[in-house]
Amino acid sequence: MIVVVLGVAGSGKSTVGAAIADGLGVPFLEGDAVHPGSNIAKMRAGHALNDADREPWLRILADHIRGSAVSGQGLVVACSALKRRYRDELRSAAAEVWCLYLALDRDTAHGRVAARTGHFMPAGLVDSQFDDLEPLEPDEPGATIDATGDREVTVSLARSAVADFGGRAAP
Repeated sequence: MIVVVLGVAGSGKSTVGAAIADGLGVPFLEGDAVHPGSNIAKMRAGHALNDADREPWLRILADHIRGSAVSGQGLVVACSALKRRYRDELRSAAAEVWCLYLALDRDTAHGRVAARTGHFMPAGLVDSQFDDLEPLEPDEPGATIDATGDREVTVSLARSAVADFGGRAAP
């Protein structure tokens, strides 16, 4: 099983993704960890990434997905994957990639990003993520869950969604 946990900054992708990976017994890939240094520097400076900036990053993520599919190991990836074409690129890397979109409102995202420390993504870029956001469409394999609640509730909803899809995420 390959799951892409997606959403804007502050949606809980890392927390949810790690919990799902643990429940499935598969590796977890934090998408932020594979951003090229130039992308991190650009975001740290308060500038939003564009499609050209994201291309090398998406290729890296797709390579990890492809490698996981070839090995039959399974994988959970946490990454923004804000646009349909980004998700299409990730899905093209393996036969069965399932997406879990963590939906929340701008105010909640702003508050969470502003409160975190040690991350390169400033709260000032949250609006740019919402500007780019294309929520999952009905024909995309995946599910959308409400990520405005506390972490435990969101993780529980995520695990249930994965279980409904066919995974065995632990309670």
